[in-house]
Amino acid sequence: MSLFSLLSVSASGMSAQRTRAELLVENLANAETTRTPEGGPYRRKDAVFSAQPAESPFASVFESQLGRPEGVGVSEVVVDDREPERRYLPGHPDADKDGYVAFPRINPAEDMVDLMGATRGYQANVAAISAVKDMIQRSIDLLR
Repeated sequence: MSLFSLLSVSASGMSAQRTRAELLVENLANAETTRTPEGGPYRRKDAVFSAQPAESPFASVFESQLGRPEGVGVSEVVVDDREPERRYLPGHPDADKDGYVAFPRINPAEDMVDLMGATRGYQANVAAISAVKDMIQRSIDLLR
């Protein structure tokens, strides 16, 4: 595997973690949303990661000899299909005839911990790219 392939693997990890962070922030922003255009409360979304071939414009020469490197990507976004949480709020505009309002099943503390994990994963990929960049630079310096 070439050093340039390693850059594409880390870049795919950064992209996947960015998508995960965007979904987590969307969940947190809509934790109290009781009405959506689709009807009903907001539904929590999660990213599902899977191994995917890493795309690298630099590695096309090496692909025939070494095979394609594996990266990570978001294979799907799963929407929570559980029943919404019901709270008794008879004065709320979205209350049903019994006075209950359907709220999303979102735990802000859990999503904040997941967001911290996504941030750490992103930072780890940035550190890997930085290390590969340093290796490439030292290789160039040796060839001078």
